[in-house]
This record gives sequence, structure tokens and C-alpha cells, in this order.
Amino acid sequence: MSKKDVFQKSGVILLLALLCTLLWGSAYPSIKIGYSLFSIGENDIFSKLLFAGNRFALAGLLVILLTWIIQKKFPIPKKDALSHIALLGFIQTTLEYLFFYIGLSHTTGVKGSILNGTATFMAVILAHFIYSDDKLNFQKVLGCIVGFMGVVIINLGGKVGSGFTFTGEGFIILAAASFAIGSLISKEAAKREDSMIVTGWQLLFGGALLIIVGALGGARTSIPSTEAMILLLYLSFLSSVAFTIWTILLKHNNVGKISIYNFLTPVFGVFLSAIFLKESIWHWKNLLALVFVCVGIYIVNKPKVKNS
Repeated sequence: MSKKDVFQKSGVILLLALLCTLLWGSAYPSIKIGYSLFSIGENDIFSKLLFAGNRFALAGLLVILLTWIIQKKFPIPKKDALSHIALLGFIQTTLEYLFFYIGLSHTTGVKGSILNGTATFMAVILAHFIYSDDKLNFQKVLGCIVGFMGVVIINLGGKVGSGFTFTGEGFIILAAASFAIGSLISKEAAKREDSMIVTGWQLLFGGALLIIVGALGGARTSIPSTEAMILLLYLSFLSSVAFTIWTILLKHNNVGKISIYNFLTPVFGVFLSAIFLKESIWHWKNLLALVFVCVGIYIVNKPKVKNS
């Protein structure tokens, strides 16, 4: 059985996608806890970007080092893959997490988890214009409508949450758009270069850009505690593992087939935020919005039943 065949088996896809989305879901409460451990204030934007940059640059170095050990030679990207890797690093690491880190500090982990689930709908729409065999149809349009109803519900004004703000919920949606675009670029980059090399260098490049922006903006630095360093290492670990596996899955499968599992990220994010941040999850808006987003993603990716 070839490597490609292994990563196309439904059981393997399910287990690996579960791992990726669990790790990504755990990032929501971890980042908020990280702000506290590193003494980063709500409006200290550049310190947040430096925090994000350190996380992803370290994650990239971990993947590059592991690739070096496995392949027994230093992993230098091919020339025809450099532009795709750089673009992927800029969009899926620098831009996505610039929006994500700032947005998450201005909304709750629960709302952030659910809103970020819109990445799947955006990927479906983008795929319509890029891939001839992945056009929009009634099923996909219905799924998008149902999913975005969840986005509307979670932002209804009320006692739980604070409605919609551009730098909060708006930035989370822009982060989701960056992830959707990045998923398409990732698939193309993986056609030109080994998936681990793509992941390692895009994370290092994107993380380095975030570090530069944070440093130029006057990010405040201090000697971190042991707890803070352990958390940073965990965030780097989850990024290196999740992005590497996701890139491999996208390389060997259609974007739509893999994107169905994105609904698990907001599910894990909501419940882990509720556990570790003691945020409210049992308000009817949160539960109803979560259901709508998950059902919408499922409808978009549900295989058509063939007539016998």
C-alpha cells in the first residue's frame, strides 16, 4: 500500500483530522491563558504579535529539525516551491494569526471558536472559482446559509457577549478567511515540495514576519516564568503537528473531503474554553449557534446519495 493510499483511507483521515482539530481547538483557551502568563494587556497589540511570532517560528524550527533527522539532510525547499511557501507563510501564518490573536483578545473563546468555523464556507466558495470539479450547488449554498445563520445568532446583542466589533469578531472572521485561502495554497505548494518542508518553512517565515512587526512596534519583553515557557512550547508543538498533518491530508485528498472535519475545531474550542476559561456555554445562543455552524458544515460536505 502506497503512502498516498494510506492517507486516503477514511479511518486514517478521521483519526488524523480529529487530532488536528483537537489541537487547534485547544489553542483558543491556551492563547488567552498565555496572555495572562506573559502579562500581555488587552490593548498591547504588538506584544501579542511577538507572542504569536515566537510560537510559529519555534514551531517551524521544530518541523525543519524533525525533517532533517528523518531525511538525513538539511531540508532546503525547491526553487519552484519557494513562492508558494512564502505566500502560504504570509497568508496562513502572518495574516491569519495577526487577525486571530488580536480578535481573540476582544471576544470570548466560545465566540471565537464558533466564528472561526466559517473558514469551511469560505473555502467552499473559493474552490468554486479555482477548481472546475468543485462548483457551488444547492447543497453547498444551503449549507453556507445554515452555517452563517449560526454566525448571526452568536452575535445577537444580549447579556451574554457584547455583540459585534470589527477588531473582535470581525478579525476572527478575517482570520478564518486567511485559513481558507491558505488551505488552497497549501494544496498547491504540497504538489511541488514535501509536506513537512512546506510546513516547516512557511511557519518559520510567517512567524519571523510576526516577530519583526511586533519588535518594530515596540513589543514589551520580560523574562517569562517556567509556566509561560511550557505553554509557549505547547502552542508551538500543536502548530507543528497540526499543520504538518493537515498539509499531508490536503495533498492526498480533495479540499472538500478534508474540510468537513473543520467543524470539530469550533466544537473542541467551545468546550475547552468553557472548561479552562470558565466561560458560559449553556446560554441558548451559544448552543444554537454551535449547532447551526456544525450542521451547515456537514451539509456542505455531505456526499450525494447515488440512485441505485
